[in-house]
Amino acid sequence: METIGKIRRRHKGKGESISSIARDLNLSRNTVKKYLNAETDPVYQRERQPAPKLGAIQSVLETWLEQDAQRPKRERRTAQRLFEDLQREGYSGAYDSVQRFVKHWKVRRPGVSQDAFVPLVFAPGDACQFDWSHEHVILGGMPQVIKLAHFRLTHSRQMFLAAYPRESQEMVFDAHNRAFTFFGGVPNRMIYDNPKTIVEAIFSGKERQFNRRFLALASHYLFEPVACTPASGWEKGQVENQVGNVREWLFTPILRFDTLIELNAWLETRCMELASRAHPTWKERSIAALFAEEQPCLRSVTASFDGYFEQTLRVSSTCLVSYDRNRYSVPAEHAGQRVSVRADANRIRVVAHGKPVAEHARHFGRERLILDPWHYLSVLEKKPGALRNGAPFQDWALPAAIGAVKDRLLKSPQGDRAFVEVLLAIRSHGTDLVTVACELALEQGAVSAAVILNHVHRLLSPVKPEPVTVSNALALGIEPVADCGRYDSLRGGVPCWLN
Repeated sequence: METIGKIRRRHKGKGESISSIARDLNLSRNTVKKYLNAETDPVYQRERQPAPKLGAIQSVLETWLEQDAQRPKRERRTAQRLFEDLQREGYSGAYDSVQRFVKHWKVRRPGVSQDAFVPLVFAPGDACQFDWSHEHVILGGMPQVIKLAHFRLTHSRQMFLAAYPRESQEMVFDAHNRAFTFFGGVPNRMIYDNPKTIVEAIFSGKERQFNRRFLALASHYLFEPVACTPASGWEKGQVENQVGNVREWLFTPILRFDTLIELNAWLETRCMELASRAHPTWKERSIAALFAEEQPCLRSVTASFDGYFEQTLRVSSTCLVSYDRNRYSVPAEHAGQRVSVRADANRIRVVAHGKPVAEHARHFGRERLILDPWHYLSVLEKKPGALRNGAPFQDWALPAAIGAVKDRLLKSPQGDRAFVEVLLAIRSHGTDLVTVACELALEQGAVSAAVILNHVHRLLSPVKPEPVTVSNALALGIEPVADCGRYDSLRGGVPCWLN
């Protein structure tokens, strides 16, 4: 543009000839004429950016892009990943060339048109967007696919992540509880897709039939659920973009943790660290700064929602209920009865006649047998022989003293029945007391049910009071003398024996 300005000033302003200008500026006369005859200011623009180092390997990159286009969106490589793969193929150029080529290739693809959207603005505390994604991790040395719950406050852009083994309804409830605790409050609206755990039926427009249990969650936290139009991801575009960003920021390369609990603790920490980045709209401020301003606009949480999925099941004759391909024990007195099984993200609770009767940590494997030996104690009263080979009692974690007593008693012919008596004492008097009684029996070298129960009763008997020392000042000076004649005087002097 500087050269064009010189040409115009020298010819039109000073009247200098085209030949003189061309010789002085080392240009052709045709070029000088073109700039002088142009009706508008000519702007130089390259039709094609040269990429000499990429040219030799461009066909490989095009092949990869074609292959990635046939894969699901979450499995497609970013420009950065393609650049790293090209380097392994011998590419020595810059990343900018790869990024520019990928961008132009996507625009030139047949049938691809650029959609137009309206920028959205949300007030503080107005809305939060929710979505699921599938991520690959290694837990306990085993590769697994986890379900990642994404939350994003639309004003401050603060996000929250929680990993689960399922996308079931109880996981949805637990994710909301944890997200609202992390945010320190609840927004006015929650924006969703239309998953079956939330929406049961889709009608015309925005009308939906929400799941009744999910409506209980919304009623508890007092937020308005909003379901997007099917196949219209832009209605919750913030969390849709977050899914791709989180996969690149946090799950590439594959994460390794021992347990899901450790993974979730790390994710929560990373959510707070990533909030130090600049806000996408107000770039001079951080996400954390706007979140601090938005937090007072959120509705405070008074109590967490008891988000369980309930199912009525019958207890088998072996005192088990089957849930999610695993079996959990129930107290023997409920065998054959119908009970309510309440499953949440971490626990399995069994309720009978409105009262909780059993609770187990939830397992997500298959064909697992989760047993509580105490649930079978009433069976042992009638069948003490089951103590030796019964599955619930094989790896029973008993206190050391009680375990030693068990080993000693089971060596005798009737030892199983004797040890059942000790277990019954635990049910009546508690583990601590019976543990002390077993320790005393082991110290004395007399290990039997009778001796242990005797120690239990002695420990339960009240302690004799210590003797009271009476002061000498309270002693009588004249001790009274027994005199039966005083009774005769009350009868008028007639001896009692005459009557």
